[in-house]
Amino acid sequence: MFIVPLSILSSISISTYSKEYIKPENCKKPDIGKRYFISAKGDDKKGNGSRLHPWNSINHGLKKIPDGNTLIVKPGIYDGTTNLTRNFKTGILIRSEYPYEAILRSNSRVLKFKGAASNIHIQGFNISHFNQDAKPLVIHIDGGAKDQLQNITIANNIIHDSFNNDLLKVNNGATYIKIKCNLFYNQGDSDEHIDVNSAERISISDNIFFNSFESSNRKITSKSSSYIVIKDSNSNKDQFLGSRNITVARNVFLNWQGSIGHGFILVGEDGKEYYEANKVFIFNNLFLGNSTLPMRSPFGIKGAKNIHFFNNTITGDLPSNAFSMRINREGNNPINDNIFIRNNIWSDPNGTMGSSPHQSSNDFSDTIFTEINNFEFKDNLIWNGGNALPHSLLDKINPSNDASIEIADPMFKDNTKLSIPIWIEEKRKFADGSFTIREVFERLVYYYGKPQNGSLTHTKAVSNYTLKTDILGNKRNKPHSRGAYHIDNTPKSNIPALTE
Repeated sequence: MFIVPLSILSSISISTYSKEYIKPENCKKPDIGKRYFISAKGDDKKGNGSRLHPWNSINHGLKKIPDGNTLIVKPGIYDGTTNLTRNFKTGILIRSEYPYEAILRSNSRVLKFKGAASNIHIQGFNISHFNQDAKPLVIHIDGGAKDQLQNITIANNIIHDSFNNDLLKVNNGATYIKIKCNLFYNQGDSDEHIDVNSAERISISDNIFFNSFESSNRKITSKSSSYIVIKDSNSNKDQFLGSRNITVARNVFLNWQGSIGHGFILVGEDGKEYYEANKVFIFNNLFLGNSTLPMRSPFGIKGAKNIHFFNNTITGDLPSNAFSMRINREGNNPINDNIFIRNNIWSDPNGTMGSSPHQSSNDFSDTIFTEINNFEFKDNLIWNGGNALPHSLLDKINPSNDASIEIADPMFKDNTKLSIPIWIEEKRKFADGSFTIREVFERLVYYYGKPQNGSLTHTKAVSNYTLKTDILGNKRNKPHSRGAYHIDNTPKSNIPALTE
């Protein structure tokens, strides 16, 4: 079980975070207990779940497997909704026998968690809708407005191509949910990769988010929404008013193909009269501006409080209305309050920050004075290709508000020609040559999120605000470092060059 800090201080020491957040978790959970088997050629009536006599469906296996054991799904295509509605005390692991070769497909919900579902770990699957005739959602973790759905882990899966609504929705009072080490791409129009909606203690870590609609023979409509949204649409109809204690850490975001009104992460959305999110921690993430399609801003807040955005790296051309963030109110939202933005890197190597054709003014941020109360903007590094940093008299947050700003070139590599890491099923590998999601992740971070030698990203940051580890979980040998990647680190193994 993971712990999110429950108290908010004007300065947060990393000691308030559990070790589980500081150190990347293993993407592959080892088998537990006895192994039971599912095969597309198995038989639910005659099988006994053994390797030689497997069952045919995961739904049947879920009814039969004793608590504390592992359900292994052999390679093949499994059609239909898998209903995960059982409460396990010790917990079970459900995994693909070989990563991404057990293919879960449906034109309704592919995985549906609801009711008293708890202590279930899903690992290693290829999960998507079939086609444009699909009903809403690929994975739904629905708390049912009670406190019975908890301790669910979605790990090391390829989750892609929702033709109707979100790829993954966590809502209605779900708690203690881990979403880690997955690869997400191609949601439906007007929807998200992950929608956290009236939920608590949700961890989103070590994932890769992008879109590549053309790779799935889909049209780029530029209508899809943020990759991650954190909000509360249903007021007090469950046990939570506002999503709270949410952590988004050590993820990679790239290849924007969505609406010009959205961006990678949005906290709050629906214009409610209450704070839609409270106590959200966003750190050690890498945002890559490799797309020519415009967005509103990579990070947005609408009617939220106690939001911490620190040690993130945003790099690339990133055509947008505001290069860093948009903090505003929608509808009946209360004024945004207690927003802390520290130790980040924003780098536009082309020097077009604040002069995008999609901007109506010279904006680093869109933060209207009347729509944000208390905030702290401190110890960040900002680079605009050697050009002057943008400044707007209309906005409350400008680079000049950071008294300890560093203006220097972080020397990131050009990311405009990176290979979009879609999964090539017939080759059993990703388009960049990787064989695992973690390998894709490390390549993206090492080649495009690593400041080059001579960078000043490690100087002058305040140690109380600095994480002790970086996006890869490596120790920050010098405590004063900005951004997601610590410059003194070297890869743990030889990482082959990315295919470009």
